[in-house]
Amino acid sequence: MQRHSFGPLPPVSTLTLGGGGIGMLWGETTLEECIATTEAAVAAGINWIDLAPRYGNGLAERVVGEAFGGKLPAGVYVTSKCNLGNLPAAEIDGTLRRSIEGSLERLRLARLDLFFLHSNVVPDEGFLLRRPDAAERMTPYERFDSHVRPAFERLAGEGIIGAWGLTGIGHPDTIIRLLHEQPRPAAVQCIANLLDSPGSLKFFEGPAKPRAVIAAARANGVGVMGIRAVQAGALTAGLDRPLPAHHPERIDFERAAGFRRLAAELETDPAILGHRYALALDTLVLGVKNRSELAGCLAAAAAGPLPAELARRVDASVRRSEQS
Repeated sequence: MQRHSFGPLPPVSTLTLGGGGIGMLWGETTLEECIATTEAAVAAGINWIDLAPRYGNGLAERVVGEAFGGKLPAGVYVTSKCNLGNLPAAEIDGTLRRSIEGSLERLRLARLDLFFLHSNVVPDEGFLLRRPDAAERMTPYERFDSHVRPAFERLAGEGIIGAWGLTGIGHPDTIIRLLHEQPRPAAVQCIANLLDSPGSLKFFEGPAKPRAVIAAARANGVGVMGIRAVQAGALTAGLDRPLPAHHPERIDFERAAGFRRLAAELETDPAILGHRYALALDTLVLGVKNRSELAGCLAAAAAGPLPAELARRVDASVRRSEQS
């Protein structure tokens, strides 16, 4: 599998194994299948594994610990994350350290190569008041600037983590601002699907601007991890879990009807077509839960990014909302 430059970090494979599928968030699977999928991903050349305690309440991290027995193959790297929300300043450092310690215990490792803030940085505390249902996912800019970023820098200086990164699906203008500031994150996770949609992860008004976030990262030497290439199943042949009609992923699934018709015309799996559309980034994080889904993604990577004319046809097959 090809490898690409990844900001200041070690080169990254075209695909990254994500923790959502092996943490059993995306439909039915088994622990044995998750372990086998992890082993198969690394055997295929995937060299980064993107994890978080929230993926199955630590299950994804335990899967990786079990798969490799606390000794990652040479050249394989892991990430984890911590959601802070709007914690009091005095609790931030301790919360980050406890989260890392828990991740390392489940992984059976001594260090994380990359550690992401799992909550979304927003302009101010007013955002929390307007969306109390999502407040635990938001960290105000001032709190991030005064306490979170310095804590990340200390952790990296101590060698507990190799580097730190941002979840780039929060308020886009704030994320873009942070990508221009120093010290910068080593990497940012960005929405990378043809709908430009964060789906149920969106909690702000206005467009999500994922392509502008990606452009800002590239302009500042920040590695880009693309996430949600098939928008939590909305860009596949069929949703693998029941969702109500008003659910964002169900709405996106309906918006993508023309995309599925195009995939049928091309005699290809919509998931493979969706992944190929998003392959132009440094790396694309997979949400696979079994070896069959992994094989489809590996086939997409082997086929490579879509030719320009086909990418234009894919673009024309969907309706992008200005509020995506």
